[in-house]
Amino acid sequence: MTLRLGRQSFPDDRRLMMAIVNRTPDSFYDQGATWAEDKALDRVAQVVAEGAEIVDIGGIKAAPGAEIDAEEEMRRTVPFVERVRALHPDVVISVDTWRASVARAVCEAGADVLNDAWGGADPELVDVAAAYDAGIICTHTGGVVPRTRPHRIEYADVVASAITDTTAYAERAAAAGVDRDSIVIDPAHDFGKTTQDSLDLTRRLDELVATGWPVLVSLSNKDFVGESLDLPVGERLTGTLAATALATLHGARIFRVHEVTETRQVVDMVDVILGRRSPARTIRGRA
Repeated sequence: MTLRLGRQSFPDDRRLMMAIVNRTPDSFYDQGATWAEDKALDRVAQVVAEGAEIVDIGGIKAAPGAEIDAEEEMRRTVPFVERVRALHPDVVISVDTWRASVARAVCEAGADVLNDAWGGADPELVDVAAAYDAGIICTHTGGVVPRTRPHRIEYADVVASAITDTTAYAERAAAAGVDRDSIVIDPAHDFGKTTQDSLDLTRRLDELVATGWPVLVSLSNKDFVGESLDLPVGERLTGTLAATALATLHGARIFRVHEVTETRQVVDMVDVILGRRSPARTIRGRA
């Protein structure tokens, strides 16, 4: 299906890079490298130059930490969205928030997509997306409260749970008035999940793709990669790219990433091998 995100539309054979831009002083991966606005703007310019179609701006780290109210989240994100919109009019701007009040403010500032990493914790978020003709990312968290770590999580079948919850969320968004072409589902690796759950979702991602909704994966440097290989955050790129290759094989459409160039090369190479795209050139043995 054609995917419409804000002012941009993408055909069904186009795989998209969503680059992470954290407006937080304590993010798990970059430890506040883009907390200062000038550094964050440099990061946006870098990832756009690398070919990212989407930038995903977040004002609160996902893990437990200092309480950040809606007003502070807006202070971190709204002016920044305005600046990115002015500097990069063609890039798709996504904002990682679960709060409807924040969603309304960032849409007013120019955001195109609401990335709800917490599975519909605020039921009014879909109404905001509909009112502003914004896209929405519908995630599966197993009902975990925002900004809490999973504790003794158990699923009879995590893939079945992810399919049931994300498709129900997608249908609720559509019923609220969100364009069906602007709705994406995300199994949300690590969110409300054990490492084995995330591995099961990666292995069986084709089952989510088979629902017909475009699938986003957020694999970059996640704990399931670190625990699988016994590696700290800064050493998980190779494992992330291995999981990315499998997700590409299974048909994921959007890749939420820290490393745009490396991820793009892996995704493109898998698509070339599968015949989904042509090689950039084929002169070997023909000259």
